[in-house]
Amino acid sequence: MKRESLDFQFENEMTWEVPGPGVKRQIMGYNNNLMMVKVKFEKGAIGSVHTHSHTQATYVVSGTFEFTNNGERKIVKPGDGVYIKPDAPHGCVCLEAGILIDTFSPIREDFIKE
Repeated sequence: MKRESLDFQFENEMTWEVPGPGVKRQIMGYNNNLMMVKVKFEKGAIGSVHTHSHTQATYVVSGTFEFTNNGERKIVKPGDGVYIKPDAPHGCVCLEAGILIDTFSPIREDFIKE
Protein backbone atom coordinates (compact mmCIF):
# COMPACT_ATOMS: atom_id res chain seq x y z
CA MET A 1 0.00 0.00 0.00
CA LYS A 2 1.36 3.42 -0.95
CA ARG A 3 1.55 5.93 1.89
CA GLU A 4 2.12 9.59 1.20
CA SER A 5 1.75 12.89 3.04
CA LEU A 6 0.20 16.05 1.70
CA ASP A 7 2.53 18.13 -0.48
CA PHE A 8 2.81 20.96 2.10
CA GLN A 9 2.93 20.86 5.91
CA PHE A 10 2.33 24.02 7.95
CA GLU A 11 3.42 23.90 11.59
CA ASN A 12 0.42 25.85 12.89
CA GLU A 13 -2.01 23.45 11.17
CA MET A 14 -0.40 20.21 12.36
CA THR A 15 -0.95 18.40 15.63
CA TRP A 16 1.87 17.63 18.03
CA GLU A 17 2.23 14.11 19.40
CA VAL A 18 3.77 13.55 22.84
CA PRO A 19 5.92 10.39 22.77
CA GLY A 20 7.39 11.06 26.24
CA PRO A 21 7.83 13.64 29.01
CA GLY A 22 9.26 16.90 27.68
CA VAL A 23 9.22 15.67 24.07
CA LYS A 24 6.76 16.39 21.27
CA ARG A 25 6.89 15.70 17.56
CA GLN A 26 5.25 16.58 14.28
CA ILE A 27 5.23 14.18 11.37
CA MET A 28 6.29 16.15 8.32
CA GLY A 29 6.55 14.89 4.73
CA TYR A 30 6.68 11.18 3.99
CA ASN A 31 6.10 8.36 1.55
CA ASN A 32 6.88 4.67 1.80
CA ASN A 33 10.61 5.28 1.39
CA LEU A 34 11.29 8.42 3.44
CA MET A 35 9.95 10.25 6.48
CA MET A 36 10.84 13.59 8.10
CA VAL A 37 9.91 14.30 11.72
CA LYS A 38 10.38 17.50 13.76
CA VAL A 39 11.04 16.81 17.44
CA LYS A 40 11.03 19.47 20.20
CA PHE A 41 12.78 18.73 23.48
CA GLU A 42 12.58 20.57 26.78
CA LYS A 43 15.79 20.82 28.80
CA GLY A 44 16.40 17.53 30.61
CA ALA A 45 14.06 15.51 28.39
CA ILE A 46 15.31 12.09 27.39
CA GLY A 47 15.06 10.19 24.15
CA SER A 48 15.53 6.73 25.67
CA VAL A 49 18.09 4.42 24.09
CA HIS A 50 16.31 2.24 21.54
CA THR A 51 16.82 0.47 18.21
CA HIS A 52 14.86 0.17 14.99
CA SER A 53 15.47 -1.29 11.55
CA HIS A 54 15.34 2.10 9.81
CA THR A 55 18.28 4.19 8.65
CA GLN A 56 18.11 7.55 10.45
CA ALA A 57 19.80 10.90 9.92
CA THR A 58 19.23 13.66 12.47
CA TYR A 59 19.94 17.38 12.08
CA VAL A 60 20.22 19.67 15.13
CA VAL A 61 18.24 22.85 14.47
CA SER A 62 18.62 24.32 17.97
CA GLY A 63 19.60 23.34 21.50
CA THR A 64 22.34 21.06 22.80
CA PHE A 65 22.06 17.29 23.06
CA GLU A 66 24.19 14.47 24.41
CA PHE A 67 23.73 11.67 21.90
CA THR A 68 24.60 8.04 22.41
CA ASN A 69 24.98 6.26 19.08
CA ASN A 70 26.13 2.65 18.84
CA GLY A 71 28.00 2.92 22.16
CA GLU A 72 29.67 6.27 21.40
CA ARG A 73 28.64 9.43 23.27
CA LYS A 74 29.00 12.96 21.80
CA ILE A 75 27.62 16.46 22.41
CA VAL A 76 25.87 17.92 19.35
CA LYS A 77 24.79 21.52 18.75
CA PRO A 78 22.99 23.54 16.04
CA GLY A 79 24.26 22.66 12.58
CA ASP A 80 25.52 19.22 13.65
CA GLY A 81 24.15 15.91 12.43
CA VAL A 82 23.98 12.31 13.57
CA TYR A 83 23.85 9.28 11.24
CA ILE A 84 22.27 6.22 12.83
CA LYS A 85 22.70 2.84 11.17
CA PRO A 86 19.83 0.34 11.17
CA ASP A 87 19.55 -1.54 14.47
CA ALA A 88 22.18 0.66 16.21
CA PRO A 89 21.27 1.47 19.83
CA HIS A 90 20.83 5.24 20.14
CA GLY A 91 19.22 7.92 22.28
CA CYS A 92 19.79 11.41 23.64
CA VAL A 93 19.53 13.71 26.62
CA CYS A 94 18.57 17.33 25.97
CA LEU A 95 21.07 19.63 27.70
CA GLU A 96 19.56 22.86 26.32
CA ALA A 97 16.00 23.00 24.94
CA GLY A 98 15.95 22.51 21.21
CA ILE A 99 14.65 21.01 18.00
CA LEU A 100 15.85 18.00 16.01
CA ILE A 101 14.86 17.06 12.47
CA ASP A 102 14.83 13.27 12.13
CA THR A 103 14.70 11.55 8.76
CA PHE A 104 14.00 7.86 8.37
CA SER A 105 14.22 5.38 5.52
CA PRO A 106 11.96 3.58 5.04
CA ILE A 107 8.92 5.22 6.65
CA ARG A 108 8.32 4.68 10.39
CA GLU A 109 4.98 2.89 10.10
CA ASP A 110 4.65 3.00 13.90
CA PHE A 111 4.47 6.81 13.76
CA ILE A 112 1.51 6.92 11.33
CA LYS A 113 -1.96 7.12 12.85
CA GLU A 114 -4.88 6.67 10.49
